[in-house]
Amino acid sequence: MTTDSRASAAFLIDEALGFWFPAALRAAAAVGVADHLADGPRSPDELASATGTDAGNLYRVLRLLATRGVVAEDPEGGFRLTPLGDALRTDAPHSARSAILMNTDRSLWWPAASMDRCLTEGTSAFEGIFGMPFFEHFAQDAETAAVFHEGMAAMSDPENAPIAAAYGFPDAGTVVDVGGGHGGLLLEVLRGRPGLRGVLYDQPHVLAGHRLDTEETKGRWSVAEGDFFTAVPAGDVYLLKRILHDWDDDQSVTILSRCREALAPGGRILVIDAVVPRDNAPHQSKTLDVLLMAALVGRERTEADFEALFTAAGLRLSRIVPTPTVLSVVEATAV
Repeated sequence: MTTDSRASAAFLIDEALGFWFPAALRAAAAVGVADHLADGPRSPDELASATGTDAGNLYRVLRLLATRGVVAEDPEGGFRLTPLGDALRTDAPHSARSAILMNTDRSLWWPAASMDRCLTEGTSAFEGIFGMPFFEHFAQDAETAAVFHEGMAAMSDPENAPIAAAYGFPDAGTVVDVGGGHGGLLLEVLRGRPGLRGVLYDQPHVLAGHRLDTEETKGRWSVAEGDFFTAVPAGDVYLLKRILHDWDDDQSVTILSRCREALAPGGRILVIDAVVPRDNAPHQSKTLDVLLMAALVGRERTEADFEALFTAAGLRLSRIVPTPTVLSVVEATAV
């Protein structure tokens, strides 16, 4: 074995062991260990007592998390939460705890372990494992659905204000947030734009958790229930944040077509998704793309992919607006 081959083997084996870090991160999130570090360092024994865990095993998990800077061990053996790890706290301003639990939930973890099925069968691994497609499973499993919706909100909340600030929204008209979940993005769009009205469009069980009822948005919002494959409310601007990436091309064209049919003259459809760069550099969109391949039927898309979708739906890609997040605003107008 040559030196280069040994180095390659060592690198690949180390990479293959990498999945144990998110497993440890999940374990720490599940027992809420970070919530007990907000006031300063604590020993593994103290943390174990507070979390009802085994001190020795908790230490081993924390030691691994310390290798990535989530926590740090002091010379006395205590652990403190680092600035990088602060969002592991449940009460952090932009807590990532729910997002971690979602991204490491068995609904995503098991398909990841069976990703080879995507290659040999050309389809999602999810249905073969759970016996039904992703969203049908959620409809029958309230506990998993709650993990998903809370996790998506945790992923979305830190993005919403920067996205709303990056795009030049009009001063008047109606913004329809299609599949908008709890309305976090729509809330940020309406803030500071008193001439705008908003409609949050989603399924009833999702809308029940909306957050639009604030003094700042009083009288300027409504909710609407429905299926975006069938119809959407009329509007001047449509928001589709992390929606199209869940669906295949034909389904995405259907969603865009429903928006095109209801779009007011001169209106805009804003697809807010990651745009996959055509290079070899790391980008979160490339990770999310294989997640979508394994668990759903969708994909992350390149600029050319979006252009093809828009054309099929009677739209044209007018511009792509980058944001400070991993997402971009891909703007479409009617042909």
